[in-house]
Amino acid sequence: MKFGVDVCTLGDFAEPSRVVEMAVAAERAGWEALFVWDHLAFAWGVPSADPWVTLAAVAQATSTLRLGTAVTPLPRRRPAVVASAVATLDRLSGGRATLGVGLGGVDSEYTAFGEDADLRARARLLDAGLDVVGGLLSGAAVNGVALLPPPIQQPRPPILVGGASRAALRRAARWDGWLAAGDAEDGSMTVSPTEIAASVEYIRQHRDGPCEVVLVGASPRNDDPLLTEYADAGVTLWLEHIHGRRASPDALLARILEP
Repeated sequence: MKFGVDVCTLGDFAEPSRVVEMAVAAERAGWEALFVWDHLAFAWGVPSADPWVTLAAVAQATSTLRLGTAVTPLPRRRPAVVASAVATLDRLSGGRATLGVGLGGVDSEYTAFGEDADLRARARLLDAGLDVVGGLLSGAAVNGVALLPPPIQQPRPPILVGGASRAALRRAARWDGWLAAGDAEDGSMTVSPTEIAASVEYIRQHRDGPCEVVLVGASPRNDDPLLTEYADAGVTLWLEHIHGRRASPDALLARILEP
C-alpha cells in the first residue's frame, strides 16, 4: 500500500500557498501522492480554493507526488473543460495527474447557481461526462473534436470514482478504481477494513483485472497496525486526511513530517 495526503482546501487550506507548503513537506518526507478537495464552499460561506490552479502550483513545486482530486463533482462542471485541465496538469507535472470524480455531496453548490441538485439527474450527468472526459483523454474524437495537446500518460490519466453506493462501485469498476471516504471530522475511522473488503469484492465481481482502491482516512502514524488491515482488505493507496476540523495546520504539518 502506498501513502499520500488528501488536503481539504477549505478554511485555513483555502490559501493555495499553504497547500504548496504541505505538498513540498510531504514529498520530502516520502509521501507518494497529494490529492485535494473540489468544492465551491464559498456558496455556503466557507473559503475554498480552486483545485486545478492549486494542483498546478503543486506540480511546479514537486517532482514525484501523484496529483489528483478527491473528488471533482463532474455533474457541475463542463466535461470538456475538465478534460483539458487534467491533460494540462498531466503535461505540467510530467505525467502525474489523476482525476477523481463523484456526484458531489453539497446540494447548495448546485442550487446556489441554478443547477439541478437531484441525485438521479447528477448520476446521468456523471456518466455522460465520464464518457466525454474519458474519450478526450484517451485521444478519441468526441463529437468530431480531439483534445490537443494530449496528456503524457497513456492510454490516459487514471480516473477514480468516489461514493459508497452499489451504483458508485459499479461505476468504479468500469473505470480505473474506487476512491472511498473513511473518516469522520474528529479523525475517527467510520469504515472498517471488513466493509472495505466487501466493497472491493463487489467491484471485482464487475471488473476484469486489477483495480486501484484509494481510502481517505486518519491515522497517528503510517505504521499503525490498523493500516495493515486496510491494505489486506485491498486498499492500494492510503490518503491521510488533512483538514482544519481535525487539528491545527501546525499539528497537521507535524503529522506529515513524521510519517
